[in-house]
Amino acid sequence: MGFEQPVPHGGEADDYVARFRRDGYAVLRGFFGVQEVAEIGAAIDQIHAEGVAHGRSFRHGNLFYNIAPQQGAEPLVRMVQWPSYHQKVLDRVRLDPRFAAMLAPLIGGDVKQIINQLHWKAPGGMGDFAWHQDSRFRKPDACYRNLGTSYVQTGLAIDPHNPQSGGMRFLPRSHLDGDLDLDISTEVLGTAMADDVLAGAGLSAADIVDLDLAPGDLALWNPYLVHGSGTNRATHQRRLYINGYVAAEDCDRGEWAFRGGKPVPLGDAPALVHYEALRERGEPHYV
Repeated sequence: MGFEQPVPHGGEADDYVARFRRDGYAVLRGFFGVQEVAEIGAAIDQIHAEGVAHGRSFRHGNLFYNIAPQQGAEPLVRMVQWPSYHQKVLDRVRLDPRFAAMLAPLIGGDVKQIINQLHWKAPGGMGDFAWHQDSRFRKPDACYRNLGTSYVQTGLAIDPHNPQSGGMRFLPRSHLDGDLDLDISTEVLGTAMADDVLAGAGLSAADIVDLDLAPGDLALWNPYLVHGSGTNRATHQRRLYINGYVAAEDCDRGEWAFRGGKPVPLGDAPALVHYEALRERGEPHYV
């Protein structure tokens, strides 16, 4: 994969910073080129095949395959966390200088990474995500500080990402009130969005914005932004590559991504991120 020019800054190019801070999200069109997206897509398909071969959920340290077995059908690969530990193309993408340039005006040049994951939505599959805030998953609280100003979640579209394919839906400016009283009694993955959940938190479904991304477009959003996504009713998979970054001084977890804006390769031993039993049970096992 050849690197293109980093995201420029100054003039109109900096509008995404203002939009991100005002609305809680922004979209950068054509962040990766057509040929690059094809190579990334092939790497994602390799990970998908690994998940199918496992047949059920599997973990090796931070690397985790979320697999739903299906009677009489191919296992449904829903999500894989930290494929970059062994997939070199995906590892190179997360450390691309375009990410460093884009993140610099938002969270600086010393950056850790706490999210590295792939999401699939098969046509008609169980891929819904209920309304939620990513802040819900930043635990323990003491390790994740200043969520509203130091964290940036990104999603790179590999396929057309729109309402037809079960694309993400955002509630603009919902990040401004921090943690909201959303119903968290159910799992996010596999649960349909319910507008009464929004009403219960004082939000209006009339404000929902549907993302419409072409392959290679990058969405970025705040961890307090309320969002969800529905069922894929298109005829193609909806693949999304998610990388979440944080100002290093505000997080005690995660792998280093950039120091002074320069990429930091993964070390020999995985860092503690979300898997609490990493040191006690880091060996390969089915779950």
